[in-house]
Amino acid sequence: MSQLPIQLGPFQLKHPFILAPMAGITNSPFRRLMRRLSSSMVISELVSANGIEYAGSKTLDLLRFHEEERVLGLQIFGEDTDLLCKAAQYVEKLGADFVDLNLGCPVPKVVKRGAGSAMCKDPISLGKTLSAMVKSVKIPVTIKIRTGWDAQTRNALDVVRAATDAGVHWVAIHGRTRAQGYSGEADWDFIGDVKSKSSIPIVGNGDITTAEVAVHKYKTYGVDAVLVGRGALRNPFIFKQAEALWNGQPFELPQASDYINLLQSQQKMLHEIYPPRSAMIHARKFLAWYSAGFPGCHEFRSQVFSIPEPEALWHEATLFFEKRTRERDLKFLSQPFLMGGHG
Repeated sequence: MSQLPIQLGPFQLKHPFILAPMAGITNSPFRRLMRRLSSSMVISELVSANGIEYAGSKTLDLLRFHEEERVLGLQIFGEDTDLLCKAAQYVEKLGADFVDLNLGCPVPKVVKRGAGSAMCKDPISLGKTLSAMVKSVKIPVTIKIRTGWDAQTRNALDVVRAATDAGVHWVAIHGRTRAQGYSGEADWDFIGDVKSKSSIPIVGNGDITTAEVAVHKYKTYGVDAVLVGRGALRNPFIFKQAEALWNGQPFELPQASDYINLLQSQQKMLHEIYPPRSAMIHARKFLAWYSAGFPGCHEFRSQVFSIPEPEALWHEATLFFEKRTRERDLKFLSQPFLMGGHG
């Protein structure tokens, strides 16, 4: 039985499972692929408001998008309110559907300047920045945060309240503190507690490794949507699978033909916007991620980073997924009944 569409801010989405913004990963080709594979919306990797102000070519390149990506948010970061407002206006001018402010980045060079996670240490000051941003544009402003700076200062609820007062449309919460980085486990109980006390939509994020986990987190913690990050790198079909489960339907494991179609589409998209060397760099990292968990993945990764020619790289990737998908299926079929089911 199909579920009704969900509402997130002004957007009506087919389902609540969304590709999370990831630095160096959620470029335009990958976002297009994930929209084709049923991510209900996509968000760019973080882009510097300072870089936008100085019109750096590498910075502006990160803001490029294709119409196929909509619903699309472009994510910015920075510590200066005026520059953040100008960056939000630039994002609006480009035609993005919403602008997302990164308040969760734990990288030292970002937080030392007072940006990323550091901005959440003072919710009152942050609220003033968010109010200014909301007033500066007509498109929705959203934010992505962590549970807090460290275990002693998990102040996400205070940040959500400041965001609510400022007119922010929704808050995405990664279930770790800044001090944790990406270690330990995401605290979904904490996310659920914040959601229960919030009057604006809350999107949960962290440790979504499978479609089953995505649906479980959504149903258990009452969040308005779920962001899927690294889980989509190991399994780019996770959104189709989660959508099926959410609608009470079974799903099949992706076949070799699904991977071949994925590779062919990504190769074409990468070469549409990147010069050959850059396209090759992006291709290598995605192929290495997609192969995780397959028989022979370690040898394949070594091969991926040593092949010098693009055509040879994509050819070897095609052979790998044709062969290893069959091996995966044989292994899966040999398991005891119901051990690996999706019910």
